[in-house]
Amino acid sequence: MSTKEISKTRKIAAWVIAGSLTALYLFSASGKLFLHPEQMEQMHLADWRIIIALGEIVSALLFLFPKTNKVGTLLLSSYMGGAIIIHMTGGIGIVMPVVVLMFVWVGFYLRNPKFFKLK
Repeated sequence: MSTKEISKTRKIAAWVIAGSLTALYLFSASGKLFLHPEQMEQMHLADWRIIIALGEIVSALLFLFPKTNKVGTLLLSSYMGGAIIIHMTGGIGIVMPVVVLMFVWVGFYLRNPKFFKLK
């Protein structure tokens, strides 16, 4: 494989991950806004559901666009860290938020490999 093929493959993989994660977060936010307020009440977050949903939407959109990808990655990482804590304190499994967080960072790495270089 030449360098161009790897670069093109990396771009496609990055966009697939970014698009999938954005769709996931938008779907999750729509559920918080319109569908499942009782689930938020069970986690004692009913008063915060609109703010949480708007944070998800903004973070996902920032993650999607290349110019704001770094900020979106940090916001989604913070959000998923909070989700992991909520799941741990509520006795819910943490596998899903951890896997989603890993995909956030894999997507970020595919788009910004130079970010992780030490030089």
